[in-house]
Amino acid sequence: MDIGMIGATLAVAVWGILSLGMLGLFLYLILLAIRALRVYIRSQEVRKEERALRQSLGEVLRALRVENKMTQEFVAQTVGVSRQAVSKWESGGSLR
Repeated sequence: MDIGMIGATLAVAVWGILSLGMLGLFLYLILLAIRALRVYIRSQEVRKEERALRQSLGEVLRALRVENKMTQEFVAQTVGVSRQAVSKWESGGSLR
């Protein structure tokens, strides 16, 4: 065998090893992506809680009022304030 033939054979062998390594790396990256997606899907409740914690008092008040199909007028009468006060609370204008 001459040097050129040995070099070509070695190049083909290295290419084969690199190809297998790249395939292994690709499969490993897919596995990591699947694991990350599973964790993300399972964390939906935690993300909802964090979103609720970041909301202001006015946003929470409005969300609960709308969720329970209440009007600002109803909430105002129940609490003993004006409808405008509830509107200000929800907009963040005043919390008094």
